[in-house]
Amino acid sequence: MKDFALQLKDARTVAIAGHVKPDGDCVGSCLATYNYIATWYPGIEAHLYLEPIPNIFKFLKNADKIRSDCDSDQAYDLCIVQDCGDTGRLGKAVKYFDTAKKTVCIDHHISNQSFADENYIFPEVSSTSELVYGLMEEEKITKEIAECIYVGMVHDTGVFQYSSTTSRTMQVAGALMDKGIDFSKIVDETFFAKTFAQNKILGQALLNSQLYLDGRVIATSITLEEMAKHQAFPRHLEGIVAQLRVTKGVEAAVFLYENEDGTWKLSLRSNGKVDVAKIAIGHGGGGHVRAAGATLEGEPSKLIQEICQEVALQLGL
Repeated sequence: MKDFALQLKDARTVAIAGHVKPDGDCVGSCLATYNYIATWYPGIEAHLYLEPIPNIFKFLKNADKIRSDCDSDQAYDLCIVQDCGDTGRLGKAVKYFDTAKKTVCIDHHISNQSFADENYIFPEVSSTSELVYGLMEEEKITKEIAECIYVGMVHDTGVFQYSSTTSRTMQVAGALMDKGIDFSKIVDETFFAKTFAQNKILGQALLNSQLYLDGRVIATSITLEEMAKHQAFPRHLEGIVAQLRVTKGVEAAVFLYENEDGTWKLSLRSNGKVDVAKIAIGHGGGGHVRAAGATLEGEPSKLIQEICQEVALQLGL
C-alpha cells in the first residue's frame, strides 16, 4: 500500500472505523481520512463509525457526521480501519469489516496482528495520523484535514515529547502548520485544558497512588464510587497515567479504573526500561513499548501487585 488513491480507485462505498473509546489519534486519523474522501472523491459514499468522541474534538470538520449506532447492515466495497490492533477493538463496527469486499488497516501499534487484506503497519511511527499524512497527496491536504492530523499527532506524542517523536514527525507537524491551522489553540484546548471534574478526579488518583519496587513503579486505581463522587466519567480520566509517569525516579506507571461491569481498564506507561506492550499483550491487551493497555478482572490491589512482578522481571529485580 502506497497511498489512498489506489485503494479508492474502484470503491463506491467506504466504511472507516477506529478502536473503541476513541482517543485523539483515533479521532484525528479517521476524520482526516473521511474528510479526504468527502472532499476529493464526491462520487464515493463514505461513512465513519466511532463510539461517541470527547467534546474537545467536536470542532473538527465533519465530527457531526460520525455514526455511533452501527444500526445499518450495509456491506461496503472497502473498509478502512485505523489505529486499531485487532478486530476485537473495533466494537460494533466490526460487522462492516467482516462484510466488506476489501479491508485495509493503517496502524502504528506494535501489537497489531495484520488482520486486514492490506496492512500499513509501522510501529516506529509516532501516530496513525502521521501515517495518514503520508498516504495523502500533499496538495490535497486542506486546512481542515491538517487540523485532524495535527490533533492526532499532538495527542499520541504528548505534544511531541514522547520517544516516538522523530525528525520526520516534526517535519510533518511543520507542514501542517503551514496549512494555516491554529496549532497553539489546538494544543491548549484539546491537550492541556481540563474541566473541574477532570482536575478533581486527577487529585483523587494522585491521593490514592503508591510507590512500589523501591520507587520504580507508581500505581493507582479509581473506583466507580469515586468517579460518581466527583461527577467524573471515563472520558475525564485521560492524562492521569501520563501524570503518574513523570514522577521522579519511576520506570513505569500503572493506572486502573473500574468499568461498569466490574472489570478494570489498565493503562501502562514506561520511561524507557520497561516494555509495557509485552505486559499488556500478556493480559489480552496491546499497545506500544512505552504506552499500552488492557482490560482485567480481579481486585485492583492484587492486579497492581501482579503487574509489579512483571515489571520486576524485566528490570532484573
